[in-house]
Parts: sequence; C-alpha cells; structure tokens
Amino acid sequence: MKDIISKNYKNLLGRITTILADARTKVIREINKVQVFAYWEIGKEIVEFEQKGKLRAEYGEELIVRLANDMTEMFGRGFSPTNLKMMRLFYQSFPIRQTVSDESQKLQKSETPYSKSAIQQTPSPKCEPMLSWSNYCELLKVEEPLARSFYEQEAIQNNWSVRELKRQINSMLFERLALSKDTKAVIKMANKGQIIEKPEDAIKDPYILEFLNFKEETSYTETRLEQALIDKLQFFLLELGKGFTFVARQKRITIANRHYYIDLVFYNRLLKCFVLIDLKTGELDHSDMGQMNFYLNYFKENERIGDENEPIGLILCAKKHEIFAKYVLGGLNNKIFASKYKLALPSEKELRVKLKLIPRWLEKKKWI
Repeated sequence: MKDIISKNYKNLLGRITTILADARTKVIREINKVQVFAYWEIGKEIVEFEQKGKLRAEYGEELIVRLANDMTEMFGRGFSPTNLKMMRLFYQSFPIRQTVSDESQKLQKSETPYSKSAIQQTPSPKCEPMLSWSNYCELLKVEEPLARSFYEQEAIQNNWSVRELKRQINSMLFERLALSKDTKAVIKMANKGQIIEKPEDAIKDPYILEFLNFKEETSYTETRLEQALIDKLQFFLLELGKGFTFVARQKRITIANRHYYIDLVFYNRLLKCFVLIDLKTGELDHSDMGQMNFYLNYFKENERIGDENEPIGLILCAKKHEIFAKYVLGGLNNKIFASKYKLALPSEKELRVKLKLIPRWLEKKKWI
C-alpha cells in the first residue's frame, strides 16, 4: 500500500513540477517580449527626436550621454551610452518587425506615454516568436541585411542560445550556404531561414569543426577525428544543421561473410532518409566515392523501410579539388556529396572575400 501511495505521490510531484516549470518559462518569455519591445520603442523615440531636431553627430552623442545619466539615475543599470546606441540601432535595423508591431497593438491599450507614440504607423501582421535582447545584440553586429535576416530566422526556428548564434555567425553559416545557391534561393533563405526540401539543401561546404580544438598543422587519424566528433556530438549536430539525429557509429554491414564499417550514420527527419558520413583526413579520392556508393546501395536494400527516401552519402574530407570532385561524383544513381572540413573559424579576411562574391544588388533592400 505504501509503495502505491509513494508511486502516486511521485506522479503528483512530477505533474506539479511540470506546471510550475511551464509557468516560469512563460513568465520569462513574456518579460523578455516586453523588454525587447520597450528597447525598440526607446530606440524609436531617440531616432525621431534626433531627426525632428536635425541634430548633428556631436549633439547626438551629447543627447545619448545625457539620457544615459538620467535614465541610470532613475532606473539603475542597463542604460549606458553603449546600450542606448544599441537600442537606437535596433529600431533602425528592425523597423517593421512583426513581433514588435503585434506587441504594439497589445500595449496600445495601456496608458504609458511611450506605448502610444508610434503605434498607428506600424502594421500588425501575424506575430512570430521573439528572441532575447542578448540575441538581438549579436544580430546587430551583422552588417549585411540578408545575413542578419537569415540568422534571425534560424535563431527563432532552432531556439539558438546567444552562444550558438554567435558561433554560427562566426562560422559564416549564411555565406557557406548562400554561395552554393542562385539569387532567388538566397533571398528566400534570408527571409525564411534554411529550408530543407532536397538533399542538396542539407549539405554545406565547408563544414567548420573548430569545436574539436584540433590544430590544423597537427597530424591525426580518422579514428581520432571520429572519436572527437562523437565526444562533441551536440556541437556536431548543430553544425550539420536542421533535422539531423544520431543513429550509429562504425555501423557494421556484412556481405559475403565480410564485415564493413560506416564511420557515422545519421537520420534526417526533414528529408526522411539516412545520411551516411565517411571521414577522410586526406584529399578526396575516386575510391572514396566507390566505397560510399557501395554503402548506399546496401542501405537502400536492407535498411530503408516504408515511405523513407533513398539514403544520401557525405564524404567529409580535409582537402578537395573541385574539378576532380565534379568528375568523381558525376553520373551516379545515388546522391553522394563531398565537402571539406576546416578546424578553425574563418578569418575576417575570408569573411570579406566571401561577402564580395554575393551579387551586389542583394545588398539593396529590395528583398524586404
């Protein structure tokens, strides 16, 4: 009898804990929404005051400093000149955010002076999830509007923390994806985030594996590389992208009494297919393609079930000659991709070079 009561009590405690945890999460989310909206409104007030008075730059600086001193005295920390400039930039960079405009309609009913200042000019489309103020501060560091919009959508859809968002920006995720797409696809990606509809959409080139803490000049084996990826699986899944789940390491397949081992096997729930990964610490070779083709043929016949799509293969190599890869990977029935991996984040110089390769007219605000 005591065991039954104890079991029931644990269930009761579990349900109560869930209710409180959900309630606290909702409270934090609502506080965050109000905070982000207030900062957007503060930024708007500053911009409109500056424009109305046609203040020169030096007077604008004086205004920010004076506001910072008065607001800090009235409200405490959080209103330094740097933060106020960030709020001003927030309004200028996100002038018609759906979340902000929807929140405006809610606060229009309140009697606070700032909530009535500019609500009528803002449309009220359907509300979308909001990020934290810290996330928006990271987004504001991205100068290119297309890239900023992309990272915002990805952060919302994938619930990225500030740390995750910062890493994806530093690893040039947008640039890596954009340079393999045409103009229309880039614009679509910037507005909606990464859309996974076909195998090509899920593949990056290169993959950035800086989280392994390997030095590029240091020699290492494929086994060590594989172990490091497993040890940092959470980071590797983030780098792989949307929809990936881990299935197996060193997946054994047996044919004609011979054993073969696939380095890593994942499943992508958006593509509804297995993704086989073969790790190579050297340069891509034609034999790598034959081996992967063999693995895929086996998976198609023995592992695929129901309405699953055919598996795809990814050869992850340290070096790849583009022309050689074109001929090696061409003309196959199976979908096989080869991507390089890098062990360090790209430099600022690399970032600037990649940005220049994106068509210049995309920098105009025609995509908004």
